[in-house]
Formats: sequence, C-alpha cells, structure tokens
Amino acid sequence: MSAPPLKKPVVTEREARQVAEAARERDWRKPSFAKELFLGRFRLDLIHPHPLPTDEAVRRGEQFLAKLRAFCETKVDGALIEREARIPDEVVNGLKELGALGMKIDPRYGGLGLTQVYYNKALALVGSASPAIGVLLSAHQSIGVPQPLKLFGTPEQKERFLPRCARTDISAFLLTEPDVGSDPARLATSAVPDGDDYVLDGVKLWTTNGVVADLLVVMARVPKSDGHKGGITAFVVESDSPGVTVENRNAFMGLRGIENGVTRFHQVRVPAANRIGPEGAGLKIALTTLNTGRLSLPASCVAAGKWCLKIAREWSAAREQWGKPVAHHEAVGQKISFIAATTFALEAVLDLSSQMADEDRNDIRIEGALAKLFASEMGWKIADELVQIRGGRGFETADSLRARGERAVPAEQMLRDLRINRIFEGSTEIMHLLIAREAVDAHLSVAGDLIDPEKSLSDKAKAGANAGVFYAKWLPKLVAGPGQLPGTYGDFHPAGHPDLSTHLRYVERNARKLARSTFYAMSRWQGRMETKQGFLGRIVDIGAELFAMSAAVVRAELLRTTEGHGREAYQLADVFCRQSRIRVEELFGRLWSNTDDLDHKVVKGVLGGAYEWLEQGVIDPSGEGPWIADATPGPSEKENVHRRIR
Repeated sequence: MSAPPLKKPVVTEREARQVAEAARERDWRKPSFAKELFLGRFRLDLIHPHPLPTDEAVRRGEQFLAKLRAFCETKVDGALIEREARIPDEVVNGLKELGALGMKIDPRYGGLGLTQVYYNKALALVGSASPAIGVLLSAHQSIGVPQPLKLFGTPEQKERFLPRCARTDISAFLLTEPDVGSDPARLATSAVPDGDDYVLDGVKLWTTNGVVADLLVVMARVPKSDGHKGGITAFVVESDSPGVTVENRNAFMGLRGIENGVTRFHQVRVPAANRIGPEGAGLKIALTTLNTGRLSLPASCVAAGKWCLKIAREWSAAREQWGKPVAHHEAVGQKISFIAATTFALEAVLDLSSQMADEDRNDIRIEGALAKLFASEMGWKIADELVQIRGGRGFETADSLRARGERAVPAEQMLRDLRINRIFEGSTEIMHLLIAREAVDAHLSVAGDLIDPEKSLSDKAKAGANAGVFYAKWLPKLVAGPGQLPGTYGDFHPAGHPDLSTHLRYVERNARKLARSTFYAMSRWQGRMETKQGFLGRIVDIGAELFAMSAAVVRAELLRTTEGHGREAYQLADVFCRQSRIRVEELFGRLWSNTDDLDHKVVKGVLGGAYEWLEQGVIDPSGEGPWIADATPGPSEKENVHRRIR
C-alpha cells in the first residue's frame, strides 16, 4: 500500500469550517428565488406563473401512481410492519416488480424516469401506507447510489450499477460515524490506495437501508500521497465484499420497520473504477445530491399533513362535548384550521420546489433546504396537534384502540415517525447554519476579506473598496419597493375571493426588512457573526415563512385557474399567510430582543457544574457504557446481521 491507514483527524473549528466551505457550490449560474428573497429582492417572476409538468410527465406519473396505490391498498399492512418492525420481503419484492426502486432512474437503464414532482407524490402515497417503506425507497433513490451516479457517475458506472438499482438492488448512503455527524472534517474511515484498488477501514453509523443493501455509497478519507490528491471521496461498494460486516440493526422510537445499522469495513478492497468523481470531491457530491434529495422528507410531511387533516375532520365531527362536536369549540377549531392551512402550504412548497427542480431553470439549493426545514418543523407540529385533538385516544396505540373496539388510529405512531425528520439529512440547527451561509453569500463575496483575520491589510483595503461599491448600489434598493403600493399584485385579488395580493406585498416589504436586518447584524458583529446561531436561525426561519407564503399564494392562483378548488385554495392560502405573518412578526422581534447572551452564561454554568444541585432527587435509568461507541478500525468481532431480501 502507498500510505498507512489514517488515524482519526484532529481538527479545529476553523479547519472544520474550511472543509465545509470547500465542499459548497460557490457559483450561482442560475437564478434562485430564495437567494433573491434573502437579498431583499422579491422575484415573483421566478415562481409565477407556477411551473407545470409536461403532459407526458403527467401521463407517466399518474399511470404509476395508480399501480402503486393498488399495491399499497392490497399488499401493504402498515400495522403489521409497525408490530414486527420489519417490511416483509414479499412487499419489497412487489415494489421491485412495480419498478419502485427505479422511479427516478432514466428508462435507458431500466427505470421509470419519473419527474421529481411525481417521485415525491409516490413517496407521499407509499409513505402514508407505511412510513418505513417511504424511507426505504427515498434512502435508496434520493441519497443512495442512483442520485450521485446520475449527477457525477461515468457512463461505465451508470451502465454497471443503474440497471441493478432500478430493478433488483437496494442501495444505502454511508457518511455518519459514531463520533462524526455534521462535521465531516473529522471523518475517520480511510480509503488507502493500493494498486488499482482502494482499501477501506472504518465504521459507519445509522446506515439507513444498510442492513439489507446490496450496494453502498461510502464516504472515506483518502490520504494524500504521490499521485493522489487525497481528501474525502465517494465510492460504490458491494455490500457482500469481504471485510464488510453489518454489526447491528438499530431500533428507534419511530420508523420501526427501517433497516438501519452499523457497518464496519476491515481491509475492504474497492476497485478504483468504483470511485465516484475525483479524489476529494466526496463532500461536494454529497451536498449536491442533497439539493434535491432533501425533497423526499417534505413529501413524507405532506402525506402526514393530509392524513392528520382527514382524521381531525372525521374525529372532530363525531366526538361531542357540551352539546356540540368538538370541532365547533374554538380551542379545537383553531388547531384544525392550523392543520388544514399548513398542509396546504406544505404541499405548495413541495410542489413548487419539485417542479422548479424538474425544469432546471433555477438553482434550488436554498429552496430545497428551506422546504426540508419548514416541512419537518411544521409536520411535527401538525401531528402534535392531532394527538391533542384526539386527547387520550391520541396517546393510545392503534392496537390498544382496536382491542377495545374503537377505530385503530395510529396518531401516536405518526408523532413518533415524524420526529426524526427534524434530524434526518441535516438537523434543524444544521439547516439553519447551512441556509444562513447561503443567505449571506453575497455579503461574504464582497466583504468577506474585511472580517477574515488571516487576510492582509492590502486585501482588506481591496475588499473595503469592493464592498463600498456593492452596498452603494444595494442598500438604497432596500428602502422602498412595490410592496408599499396598494395596487401591486392585483391579479391575486379576483372578484369573490380573499385578497392574496396583500400577502405578496407583505412578503416584498419584509424581504427588504430581512435583508436590512442581515446587513445590520454583519456590520455589528462582523467576524463574530458565525457564532450568532440564534440570530441566524431566526433569519432563516423568517425566510422560510416568506417562501412558504409565496408558494401558497402562487399555488392558490394556479388552482383557481386550472382546477375546481380555487375558492377553497384561496381561503386556505389566506389563512396560512395570516398565521405565518404572526410568526414572522414574532421572529423579527426576537432578532434583537432575546435571551441569547443569558442562555450562553447558563450553558457555561451547566457544563461547569454550577447547577448540579438541581439534578438531585431523581434516579437515572440509563445503562452503563461510553457515550460514544468505540470505532477503532480492525476486524469485526460481531456476527454479520446483513441480510438479503428473498
């Protein structure tokens, strides 16, 4: 071998940020509605008229949805999957026969070639029958082998692997390690060049589909050596390769049927031909894959919202308290209104982002991230509200309800299943930072050197001059805009419908306010801006609300002009926007009036033991063992629990 196995890297916070920065897509070759929004420019022309799929895409998509619905209604027993914590092999094989493994794969490789819009509709449909199946299919296609090969694979790799992924082979994506999550600079799994191969050593955690996968996308660090650039690199690995061991099938509070495990690599030989892209491009490949891959999570949240609305409607009409259905009591009615309006907005955000991805006219890296962030947070709130509406029955399991003669409504399962979406594929906190970085990209591009302590005085002087030119043109545009003119966006106030133009004017005004707030914060904190995570999170949440409002209004107008639910759509959009505006006003207030500094002092006290006395009087039921499992490279000492679907 040309280099010894790597030890776990020790990196500073700055070095970790530099690794993440190097993996970013830096260029903006296409317009971005959300990017413009954060810059204070409300580009309605980028999303209205609402983009639509082609007739052929609709025909192909609807044809598959009909087959998938019939399969789910007759072959999928979601309650059985929940009880046994496993998807039956015959169900997986049935999905393979339908072509569900290849929904996004080009027909030339045996796939169905569905658009992102219909892929998400399919995930929502199958996920409503069993969330575990939705995860199986999305992990396989959204982040598993098909998507990175579609974007970065060679023609030979596509010919070798995509036909397998389309019909027979399940794939998984392996990045996380026991001690490495959102800071991949510390990635310890190594891939040491040896002739025409790489030799992999390391341990991967939370490998969704990993227990049953046939093909793996593995992120590993190649050491720098003669002829090798090195860096974090992506590989396609056959799961039955000698030295690959699935050491554990993990169990979770929700999504009990998913095949998620711990995978160890010991001296696993991988042909260089299986490397995806050049050495060092692994993180860039992963992040680019997630630009659209993240849209699978909003799909599951939309499905959850639709189901929660159905249950809330039926239950609240049947259940009476104090002489009338509980839906007519204001406290419950407000929750139902929130569920209905927010579900409408979630579907609007998902469909708009997906159709924009299909058209490929816009850069949707921020839109996709906002969709994931907004949907995962709101989907959880919707399910929580349903449990509250159901009362004690919401806390009771479906099996228990069935056993005592009532309808088996799995509301508590829905709550458990949705909770992971706030962590999957970038936690809410990480999504805040990721989106915030993109939101301030224009500022850093022109003024970044001013706040970089490593830059010379001449570099700072040059940056200052460039920043002066940029802000001289940009800042005056944030003072006034069309949102201040009463008649603007009048097309969104048709006779007999609620006035949605007022909400678009609100978005335009507050996009400028958001940009001004960001500029003021950068001027105030400069290089410390990256540490103000509370502030950045609120900035991003405001942007998410403004994006959702825009999507909801545009979707309402689309439905008014193309379908028979225009009046109802306008009403839902109006209610959602009014609810959203309340949240936006609160977030703006909390930008400057908050407890961030006090919270930091308390945290220091907690970690320093100042409040240990507050922990007294309870018993810790936790078991013994280290906080983080040992992931030292070496041969496995455990039984291989990998299994193939039969």
